[in-house]
Amino acid sequence: MQIPEPPRVALGRIVSDLGSTLVEVVAGVADPDVGVCGVLIHDPLDEPSRLPGAIVLGVGVYGPEPVAALVEHAHGLGAAAVMVRSPVAADGPVVKAAADTGLVVLGLTSGASWAQVAALLRSLIATDAAGADPAPGPATPLGGDLFALANAIAGLLDGPVTIEDRGGAVLAFSARQDEADDSRIATILDRQVPAEKLRALEKQGAFRALYRSDDPIYIAGIGEKPRVAIAIRAGGEILGSIWVVVPGPLNDDRAQAFREAAGVAALHLLRQRSGADADRRLRADLLATVLEGGAQAMRAAARLGLTAQRACVLAVAVDAETADDTTDPGRAAAGDRIAGSLALHLSAVHPHTAVASLGSVTYAVLPCGADDDARRVAAAFLARLGVKVPTFIGIGRLADRPTDLRRSRSDADRALRVLRSRAARACDTAEAPPAESVSAESVPAQRIACLSDVYVASLLDELADRMAAEDDRPDGPVVRLRAYDREHGAQFTETLAAWLDTFGDVAAAAARVHVHPNTFRYRLRRLSEVAGIDLADAEARFEAMVQLRLRVPEAD
Repeated sequence: MQIPEPPRVALGRIVSDLGSTLVEVVAGVADPDVGVCGVLIHDPLDEPSRLPGAIVLGVGVYGPEPVAALVEHAHGLGAAAVMVRSPVAADGPVVKAAADTGLVVLGLTSGASWAQVAALLRSLIATDAAGADPAPGPATPLGGDLFALANAIAGLLDGPVTIEDRGGAVLAFSARQDEADDSRIATILDRQVPAEKLRALEKQGAFRALYRSDDPIYIAGIGEKPRVAIAIRAGGEILGSIWVVVPGPLNDDRAQAFREAAGVAALHLLRQRSGADADRRLRADLLATVLEGGAQAMRAAARLGLTAQRACVLAVAVDAETADDTTDPGRAAAGDRIAGSLALHLSAVHPHTAVASLGSVTYAVLPCGADDDARRVAAAFLARLGVKVPTFIGIGRLADRPTDLRRSRSDADRALRVLRSRAARACDTAEAPPAESVSAESVPAQRIACLSDVYVASLLDELADRMAAEDDRPDGPVVRLRAYDREHGAQFTETLAAWLDTFGDVAAAAARVHVHPNTFRYRLRRLSEVAGIDLADAEARFEAMVQLRLRVPEAD
């Protein structure tokens, strides 16, 4: 089967969009036609996956010789470019390595976040891929994507532009940001309007005026240079705003052009919204196809970018019993947040992961080489997530091929079920500490499991399912003890469980149920008579232990 090519964006497009503000070419020649398909973060202690066409981010790589060595190493990985932190000595070994390999070396400006530039690069690649070969017609907004639109507006109004959402997050920006002021540069670097600037604009009444008017609003006194802004509307909904650094108020012609540009931006944002929803549905359908197996699994895996590398399935679910908001909308919202957080977390771990929510469970396919790798990733995710939304992760076995991921998903589901049922029982018996007393460091050990960790418990769950489905009511000594306890208010079942759990140590068992050892011995004799069980018989003890752990509805 021919695996489709991953989405690519031209290197010239990246240099053009990020240049003068975030990156500069420090060595080599940036071939504008070279295709970039992803981002690799260099780790000297961990050989990265080969991703031809990637930009390699040299986090923590400084000095001519280390940068030159990284360029040569990136060339061996099939990379398209290397990015390191500026300033970079653009001479000697760096220039030679760039000339020998044909790779361009980009310098990231001081103060810019590696995480932000990685997210921005991935966004550019995804945006360009989504807009590749668009069908002609009115559904395709004018002016290409949002970055192209921002550049077009900058040309119309002769000033650097940002397009922002209602929260001040930067969705796109134009070139020429070096002509703006320090406040705008900080906004671009953080991809977010600074909080103090948002507060100043709110106090000044700028947002109130902006959202109540269809016309451009002139705003001075916030940065070193004034701005003109306009709301982006779709009917009665405010989708965001466009901000331009200008020397003064706009004339009538430019104000009209700005209003028309805001209408085009609204089409872009609506298209992005519908496209994002459609993309989520498509990825969920593709991932469901992969996890179900069958003839279409390989094709779906290829479309998700899952290749023949080893991978496993993570099954993630929110603990509905102990979450802060136990309403249906609250659980759904928590699940959505978990899915988004997991996708973001895994994208930083490996460039080829797939995440989608199927029902109440979020599934992720994680390329990895060993079970311990998956466990570390899951533990890191839960540690960052904290304990406010109690979450469980079941880990499936490693799959050598996409067609084996169905088995891995089954393992993950089984492990997840055991974790959730144990938590529910602990909650019922008040054994679990309150969520706020559990540290983030202790959560992963309590809420992560491979199937091998809980295999016997999973078998018992499946046995209970079969018995319930076939109305196969259990019978025997444990059933008789439970019936006797209900009728007489006795505690023989608890006594038997304590004795079996402590390997017949009467003193330890008596302490567990808070009675004197002599009283415990008396209860043992009585429960043996009531249940008709020979506690000296190993088979009878094993049968009792199994039935004590089965949770099957008994006959009334």
